[in-house]
Amino acid sequence: MSDPCILCVAITGSVPTKAANPAVPVTISEQVESTHEAFEAGASICHAHVRNADETPSSDPGKFAALKEGVEKHCPGMIIQFSTGGRSGAGRERGGMLPLRPDMASLSVGSNNFPSRVYENPPDLVAWLSSEMQTHEVVPEIEAFDLSHVLHAIRMHKQGMLFGRLYVQFVMGVKNAMPADREVFDFYVQTIRNRAPDAAWCAAGIGPAQIEVNEWAIAAGGHTRAGLEDNVRLDRDTLAPSNAALIKRAADLCEKYERPVATPAQARAILGLRPAA
Repeated sequence: MSDPCILCVAITGSVPTKAANPAVPVTISEQVESTHEAFEAGASICHAHVRNADETPSSDPGKFAALKEGVEKHCPGMIIQFSTGGRSGAGRERGGMLPLRPDMASLSVGSNNFPSRVYENPPDLVAWLSSEMQTHEVVPEIEAFDLSHVLHAIRMHKQGMLFGRLYVQFVMGVKNAMPADREVFDFYVQTIRNRAPDAAWCAAGIGPAQIEVNEWAIAAGGHTRAGLEDNVRLDRDTLAPSNAALIKRAADLCEKYERPVATPAQARAILGLRPAA
């Protein structure tokens, strides 16, 4: 297999704190530095959340603008993907950064259970977020926590509601949502291949499932995500020293399965994105 594999680094998220792992980047300068290290390790997409000074999640467009500027300066050509996730804000606040025109943004097209709460994505909000992405030419990365999310994303794309090429990420290992189960993973991959053969797909594993799902995705010809948002450890006893260390593990798996790590330019071509500014 010789198809390039896109590696996405999920640098911060909304949940991990420095108490869990001091390497979690919180300030904009920390995020830019951590992203640059991961970029040099092979990441071509930066999946970005922003935080307040007290480490709580934020949806402040000003913070997103500063992060975008820093990543563009220090990581030439890297794909910038903003999160519109529900922990960072409420309602349309979640899409307040889309006018900044990142290359991509995450989009959850349905609701599901999380460990201690319902992750709410009502149809009217999903429609508004997808419309904003259309307006500002932002390609969505569908974050699928359930089979219904995969099928709904395929329908939305066929109806012209999603900008650009369909790109679906299977998020596996969140308690009360999609498990990190190989049989389930294989079914999801086959569903995409059968029902949306022109789509691209990737997979992310949460916690100890990260490296396992990385390997499944790379071996199956897809793309994958790693980073401190999803997992703060290298193993049960060892904290990950950086986002770059987690990306390097994925890059090593690419070598194992004889897949080149996609450059930013290759990743943009695979995903049908506009050239870097």
